[in-house]
Amino acid sequence: MAKNFNQELKEAEFEIEEIAMQLADMLGAALHFAGVSEEKIPDAVDAYLKGLDEVFDNDEENAEMGYEEVIQVINSLKVTHKHLFR
Repeated sequence: MAKNFNQELKEAEFEIEEIAMQLADMLGAALHFAGVSEEKIPDAVDAYLKGLDEVFDNDEENAEMGYEEVIQVINSLKVTHKHLFR
C-alpha cells in the first residue's frame, strides 16, 4: 500500500510541476501581449511575482487570483517598471 501511495505522490508532484511550467508560459505570454519585449520577459516575470505582494499588501489569505487581479498586477508593473515595456 505504501508503494502505491509513493507512486501516486510522485505522479502528483510531476503533474504539479507540469502545471507550474504551463502557468509560467502563460504569464510570459500575457506579459508579451501587455508590451514586454521578448528579452525582458524573464525580468518581467520576476517583477510580476514580487509585484503580487506589493499590489495585494501581502494579503495572501484574501487574494484570489482571477484574470482581473492578473491585469491589475500587470498594470501596476507598467507604472513601476516602465523600462520592461515597449
